[in-house]
Amino acid sequence: MLVKFRTMKVDTESVATHLASATSVTKLGSFLRKTKLDELPQLWNVLKGDMSLVGPRPNLLNQTELIIERSALDVYAVRPGITGLAQLSGIDMSTPRDLANIDAKMIKEMSLKSYFSMIFKTLGGGGTGDRIRN
Repeated sequence: MLVKFRTMKVDTESVATHLASATSVTKLGSFLRKTKLDELPQLWNVLKGDMSLVGPRPNLLNQTELIIERSALDVYAVRPGITGLAQLSGIDMSTPRDLANIDAKMIKEMSLKSYFSMIFKTLGGGGTGDRIRN
């Protein structure tokens, strides 16, 4: 169970962010997403040990194509994270194969230095977050 602030209207369909309409995002939600404050509640998941600060972003259970791509590359062998190489590279869940490949690359090349580098880049405003349809 992932803890998050609600940034979309209650009646929004459960789909990946890139499939949601921009009109689904509330005004407060837009601010939270832009400032990345919507990720703060996930620190609870990190403290519980369900997530890491850095790792592949969790996906929805209905994102079948992404699940298949990630499974083939053994991406699920590590804990999901709040941020990762994909987010800092501007790759989101709209391109499942690219996302799975960059997640696998991140896992393979992970070091203590790269782990903290991704945290500091994220805190410094790096990455764009998931796209929303207009």
